[in-house]
Amino acid sequence: MQDKCYRIVYCTPALYSAGGMERVVTAKANYFAERFGYDVSIIVTEGGDVHSFFPLSKKVKVINLGLNFEELWNKPFWKKVVLYLEKQHQYRKRLKATLLSIRPDITISTLRREINFINDIRDGSLKIGELHLSRDSYRATETDNPSFVKRLFTKWWKYDIVNHLRRLDTFVVLTHNAISEWPELDNAIMIPDPMTLNVTTPSPLDAKRVIAVGRYSYEKGYDILLSVWAMVEKQCEDWQLDIYGMGDPTPYVKRMTELSIDKDRCHLNASLVNVVKEYLHSSILVQPSRFESFGLALVEAMACGLPVVAFDCENGPRAIISDGENGYLVPAFQMETFAARLVKLMKSEELRKEMGERGRLSSEQYHIDKVALQWKELFDELMAERCSTT
Repeated sequence: MQDKCYRIVYCTPALYSAGGMERVVTAKANYFAERFGYDVSIIVTEGGDVHSFFPLSKKVKVINLGLNFEELWNKPFWKKVVLYLEKQHQYRKRLKATLLSIRPDITISTLRREINFINDIRDGSLKIGELHLSRDSYRATETDNPSFVKRLFTKWWKYDIVNHLRRLDTFVVLTHNAISEWPELDNAIMIPDPMTLNVTTPSPLDAKRVIAVGRYSYEKGYDILLSVWAMVEKQCEDWQLDIYGMGDPTPYVKRMTELSIDKDRCHLNASLVNVVKEYLHSSILVQPSRFESFGLALVEAMACGLPVVAFDCENGPRAIISDGENGYLVPAFQMETFAARLVKLMKSEELRKEMGERGRLSSEQYHIDKVALQWKELFDELMAERCSTT
């Protein structure tokens, strides 16, 4: 039973899309409000009157500052800079007023635009930052060939961000490997993303179906997956691949055509709220990411009893998968090896069930009941330290 009621504020860009950040923030906010009795608010800058994509407790308040940074996406770089600076000024002003009105005990930033000034807002709250990306991918340039100005700006920003992170009361990353990425910081701790699924009956693993869950973007590596599938589908002609993700799948449809992939057995689907149904009707999850800070889809699939195959990219998969035990961790980015491991699982139901059961057991450490307690312990510790120094 909860004995301290804290006022918690999250700062994150939006809640309306089906991204991993949105899922994790809403899950933790719901748990903190419903189970711990905390007073929880989420401050966003995007989305207008659009509701949260994932279910949100009525006890959680959402405050939209209406800044709409997203309108800058298609602007020329020079114009984007001018408008960004103005919006950033307004963001600082509105966020400061909001925090001074709420007077939270703890403010948690998902380390987007507010990290540049949140430590300077004297609202009395402790400041925590949580990073859901690897260091290399955090604010990486958008293109493979950025301009000189963009490269210079990115270099400066990556240098400057360390100063902001150092001033946080705590900097939370998702794996122990991620802590080592920030040797300059002594305030980093590890708390993984929470898994909210409660699966009573795992997948029977008899459906000849491989699944991938993420978004249609470069880092998720679906172009690599399609190249792998082009090898695999010829060896396992009665299996199919289903990819679920938000974003534009058009480039991947073109890639399927280039690879002569059978479109009756390979499907590019939109994202969905209830992914459990799809896990339970599948037998293997694949994650071909170029980089991952954690890999929540891996944990969720394992909780449903699925064996998994993933590249050993930075950082998350190696923290979750024990190669050959609860799945396969393939050296990045060895497509032939990935295809061979996948085919091995596809051809052996017994192997799938053995790995799936071990994965289901190992996924329990990421259940939200256990992860939320880690957050509660952090809150209690920080608040106790503050009380002892005042």
